[in-house]
Parts: sequence; structure tokens; C-alpha cells
Amino acid sequence: MSPAPGKKAPAKKRASKRSVKDAPLVVTREAAARRIVEVGKQIYNDILKRKKPSMSFPVRSLSNVKYDVKRGHFEILGKTSTRALKYNTVKTFAQSMRLMATTKTDLLDKDDIAGKREIYYNSKSWGECRFEAQPESDSLLDDMEAMLGVNREQLGYIPEERGGDVAGPLTVIDRNPVTGERVKIQCDRLGTGAWSVPSRVEHLEFECPKARQILVIETASLFQRLVHHQFYEKADCILISMSGVPTRACRRFIRRLADDKKLPVLAFTDGDPYGYCNIYRTLKVGSGQAAHINRYFCVPQVHYLGVTPQDIIDYNLEDATHPLEPVDIKRAKDALKNDPFIRHHKEWQNALNQMLKMGVRIEQQAFAKHGLNFVLENYLPEKLKKAQFLP
Repeated sequence: MSPAPGKKAPAKKRASKRSVKDAPLVVTREAAARRIVEVGKQIYNDILKRKKPSMSFPVRSLSNVKYDVKRGHFEILGKTSTRALKYNTVKTFAQSMRLMATTKTDLLDKDDIAGKREIYYNSKSWGECRFEAQPESDSLLDDMEAMLGVNREQLGYIPEERGGDVAGPLTVIDRNPVTGERVKIQCDRLGTGAWSVPSRVEHLEFECPKARQILVIETASLFQRLVHHQFYEKADCILISMSGVPTRACRRFIRRLADDKKLPVLAFTDGDPYGYCNIYRTLKVGSGQAAHINRYFCVPQVHYLGVTPQDIIDYNLEDATHPLEPVDIKRAKDALKNDPFIRHHKEWQNALNQMLKMGVRIEQQAFAKHGLNFVLENYLPEKLKKAQFLP
């Protein structure tokens, strides 16, 4: 944004210190390329002025985030780290510049894609500024993403992991990447299978006039049971399998679908500290290390359906539980002490303290104690009817 007439823009507004808090969630290839050019111009101008060129990046850690209740996710604070061109940083600085140049010319300008592994091997042609190991290129890619305020999928980088599975009353409108032809996928017409979320989802469009909500499920086995019995017809819901901690593509897909169609989202995970503090928390508010992009990938409108510690009592599942492991206890206590999201919500503090007092954890499949289809015939319908969910 240009300064007011007659006023100079403060130094902290340099391109390399761009504020992205209120930037649009969808960034075009052209806009992303312009941000790279802005950084390059700033460095070039510093050199002409005989100033030491530098780049600044947000510090990506839980210590540099706050839980923004209004925005609904972890928001990054103002701590930054600076990479200046010095004797001992020449190679890293050159690698950063070459990575940005490759991103613009080979990916954004050509509307192409690349995996992180491909970029590592591509650097072998960069001469002395090549990467010696992939963690080096991965780290600089994260830095570039944070500095530009553009998630790497919009820069043309595709993740290696799968994006999640979808079934139910949803038509996804994709496109043929070669011809540009629109392709319609009906997610309730795939037999016993499901549609897999692609690595990039920004271009997708949705049609789902019958859906009333989105139900995201931790385990693939329970997802398959619900699909097999077409639970989505009974509950008028779109089913999405996370298969553990949801990938970036899965979270971005859920967020785009929920925002576009104004649908509520409910999460169903195992009843343990990992399900609460890693899987659900990451889905809802993001993480400290990815605070610079949480606004793209979190789903603030999601609420937690279950499994809760109280469900163990209400559904007589005491003999279908497992003792908490030391790692479970540590994770729960750390969340109660340090996690801004947990510390903000008394309901989650009560749930974790109840679990610690009971000393047990429970899996989604534990409801099979009462019959293989108890979860879809009794538990889920009752939970959805009561509509009493954790925040």
C-alpha cells in the first residue's frame, strides 16, 4: 500500500517485512510473482546504495503466536529473524535468491508444479549454491513462504502426502490441467470408494445443495464404515477422512468448502491427548510452527463432536479404554500449561483434566463393544441431535 501524499513509508514496511494478516486468502500466480519481484528489487536497491542487503522472516514457534479469538486461529506476532548478506551467510543468501527465482520463472510464470524433493535435486544445477541435503531446501522454502505471506501450494509446490478422502452429497468441479476443461466429480456416486483431495485445491468449485454439515473423521477404518453404510444420506453430511493429523491440502479443502457453502464442521477423533491437542487443535487453529500460514489452513468454524472423556461414562465404555501412557500425560499437561487455545477454553481444560483424573484414553472404534454399527446407528445420531459440542 502506498503512503499518504507527502509522507515517507516507514522502514518496517519493506517488502521483506510484509504484513499479511489481512491479505486475501487466495493469491493469484501473478500476485505471488509480484511479491517475489518486490523482494528482489529491494535487495537490488540496497546493493546500489551500498547497504548490506537482508531478508526478514517471521519467527515460527509457539512463543511467537497468540490465539486470536476473533479470527479463530493462532496469529503470528511480531518477532522476526533477519538473514543479512555476510561472509558466513553468502551461500544461504544465494540459495534463497535462487529459490525465489526458480519459483517465479519455472513455476509461477509457467503455471507449473514441483515437489519439494524435485526442488532439492533441481538445485544440483545451481553450482556452488546447491543444497547438500533436502532439509536445507525444505527450511528455505518455509522461510520464503513466511516472508512472502503466500502458502507454498499457491507458489506451485505440491505436498508429498495425500490430501484426505471425501464422500457424500458433494459435487466437486475440477479442471483438466492440460485442456482447462471443467470436470465434475460426484462424491456420492463412487460406489464403495471415495474421492481423494488433490494436492492443490484453490481452483476447485463446489455444489452441495443437500448437505447440512461436514463431518471430518480421524481414522480411515471408521470413515470406510460410514461410507459403506452411506451414513451421509441419513445425516445429510459430507464425510471427510483425515487419516490422522490432517494434511495441508485436507485442511485447506475443508476450509474452502465450509467458507464457500457456509457449512458447519464437526470433528470426530479418538479420545486422547493426541486427538485433542494435535489433530483437532491443528485443524481448528493451526500450529505455532506454521503460524504464518494458519489463516489459510485452519478451520475456525469446526467444533468437536467426540470422543470425549464423558462419553466413556455416558456410553458405558469403561472396559473398552486403555491406560494413559506417559507421553499422553505429558502432552495433556503441556497443553494445559502452554497451549494458548486450551488455556482460552475452560471446556477443553475440563475435558483434559477429566481424562487425566480417569487415567484412560479411548479410540473411536470402542463403540463396537455395543455392536459394529452402534456408532452410526446410535452414537452419532444422538450426538448430532443434542448438538452439544466442545469449542
